[in-house]
Amino acid sequence: MRMSDKKISVIPASFLLSFIMVTFLFSLWGFANDITNPMVAAFKNILLISNYESAKIQAAFYGGYCLMAFPAALFIKRYTYKKGILLGLTLYALGCLMFVPSGKMMSFNAFLLSYLVMTCGLSFLETSANPYILSMGDNETSTRRLNFAQSFNPIGSLMGMLTAKNLILSRLDPATEEARQVLQFSDSQAFAAMQQHDLNVIIGPYVALGIVVLAALIIFTVVRLPKTKGEDHNELDVKGTLKRLFTNAKYIEGVVAQAFYVGAQIMCWTFIIQYAGNELGMNKADAQGYNMVAMIIFVSSRFVCTFLLRFFSPGGLLGSLAVAGGTLVLGSMTINGMPGLYCLVGVSACMSLMFPTIYGIALEGLGDDAKLGAAGLIMAIGGGSVMPPLQGMIMDGTGFFGLSATRISFILPLICFMVIALYGWRTHNIHHAGCRRQEPAII
Repeated sequence: MRMSDKKISVIPASFLLSFIMVTFLFSLWGFANDITNPMVAAFKNILLISNYESAKIQAAFYGGYCLMAFPAALFIKRYTYKKGILLGLTLYALGCLMFVPSGKMMSFNAFLLSYLVMTCGLSFLETSANPYILSMGDNETSTRRLNFAQSFNPIGSLMGMLTAKNLILSRLDPATEEARQVLQFSDSQAFAAMQQHDLNVIIGPYVALGIVVLAALIIFTVVRLPKTKGEDHNELDVKGTLKRLFTNAKYIEGVVAQAFYVGAQIMCWTFIIQYAGNELGMNKADAQGYNMVAMIIFVSSRFVCTFLLRFFSPGGLLGSLAVAGGTLVLGSMTINGMPGLYCLVGVSACMSLMFPTIYGIALEGLGDDAKLGAAGLIMAIGGGSVMPPLQGMIMDGTGFFGLSATRISFILPLICFMVIALYGWRTHNIHHAGCRRQEPAII
């Protein structure tokens, strides 16, 4: 295929304001993702539950994506991307504000419901925002445009990590799990007061987040977002669309790869705190600092990888990074001391490209089917709801082959990267056009 010599704008001027506004949403759900990951360790300590039980936070959080992705796609297909964004922001804010009654009831299940409602909103946002960004311009630049927008997602993630570290983890009662267990039986009222204090610490930032989301809802309600090509075509042909999608091997493989990618990402970021604590004796706040370093690496690598897409095929670069990520995970399993932790932190450099690239490859050339196709890729985020509890279950067990249970549990991310590498190289070999693309202008 011969590319046009014409310089193509990645972000057309007519969509610039809309692009900026929608890109802000990427940061907004990135914040939610990464203020929540450390809460797995926090709730485990506060409520004295197992790694498996505490990982249900991720099951609820990412389960919302899986539950609502297809209804969100149908809603957007019937109406518009803007209405999908507005409904998403409404549910997002509601979930955050539900933390107040959840904390008053001191009910873990109520917190799980709050996370579920929140991420039903996030599902609407991602199902709307990702294909909307892809459609804001020429198809030839769609993957680069989405990578550029996704580059701002980890900025929100980093802010979420900072909030978790400085406004939550560092303010929790420093009593260890063993001390809390003793207090639970020796002075139940003091133990309940300690729990209520810690839950109140968690509630505050989520309520503040809910207020920010409500402000965003007002702005998106007032500002006009231009429709993209084909958005007025709102007739529902669910059966025909699904038939075309299920016979598209590149799309189906992309959904599978995305599920394994999200699972790998959430496991590596959620359990870095447990890895640092169990293997190196770090406290949670210090361990979260290494999570923040991982996110800084992730942010930096996203921009670097977006640049590298000028010279390498998306599938080839994806496959290479998956191999590198799997190698680093293997290092975290087998290398003792700080070098093992450094390997786990370094995995983030390899993950930065993966979500938007898999997304762009899978939806490439789908046309109006991309609206429902996006639902499958957002449902794939449900991989983050299944795999962390499985890793927590392994972590609750015993080690073997001279490796601790914590180290053994990282075999799950290793398997995930193997699947992603296979998809990347298959995509490169089957769909690579064999031509070097000319660099398009950003605006």
